[in-house]
Amino acid sequence: MSDEQETKPTEPKVEEPKAEEPAKVEEAVVEPEKKKEDAPKEEESTATFEPVIQLDEVDVQNGEEEEETLCTYRSKLFVYGETLLDVGTGKKTWRERGIGEARILRHREHQRLRFLMRQEKTMKVIANHALDPRIKLEPNAGSDRSWVWSCYDFADGELEEKVFALRFANTEVATEFKEKYEEHQKEMEKLLAGEDKPDEDGKADEAAEALSGLKTSDE
Repeated sequence: MSDEQETKPTEPKVEEPKAEEPAKVEEAVVEPEKKKEDAPKEEESTATFEPVIQLDEVDVQNGEEEEETLCTYRSKLFVYGETLLDVGTGKKTWRERGIGEARILRHREHQRLRFLMRQEKTMKVIANHALDPRIKLEPNAGSDRSWVWSCYDFADGELEEKVFALRFANTEVATEFKEKYEEHQKEMEKLLAGEDKPDEDGKADEAAEALSGLKTSDE
């Protein structure tokens, strides 16, 4: 043999890894499951708590219990007048009063009619006046879907002269509202004409007394 063959190093033998790792992984998976089984079970609480103050149910009235709604139209109401900053200056502008359902109501007993509108969500009264036959709905300048009128309104708790503008979604709805408003104005006119006749059986006095007690609550 040559010297090169004698000095050539022998390659070390590589031992194959033993198949022990899978067993360890399997044990690791089993351990948490055993711990879950050994852990104590949580019990649901059955404690009951009574309120400190008992609140009784209250029947809230809005002043419309004796009336029926004849028509309703969703719209936006504006009022013409002085703002808080312009009081006493004589400077008047249009400002938004609120969005809601403009309704005409008839009292079931004395049959009188009124216009009522509440601000949506808050339900605050923003317009409340009798359907006086003298009220004239006039077209708002520059718009074919809104009407302007003046009246004596009671929305703020006292009778005040107000100028309102009511704007609708489109011309068709605005026209329909005007027709209904004027139709019920004629009904109110006939009712008032009948009340001007001699009161032989006292019905007019009863109707007047009922109207004086008619209130609208903001709640």
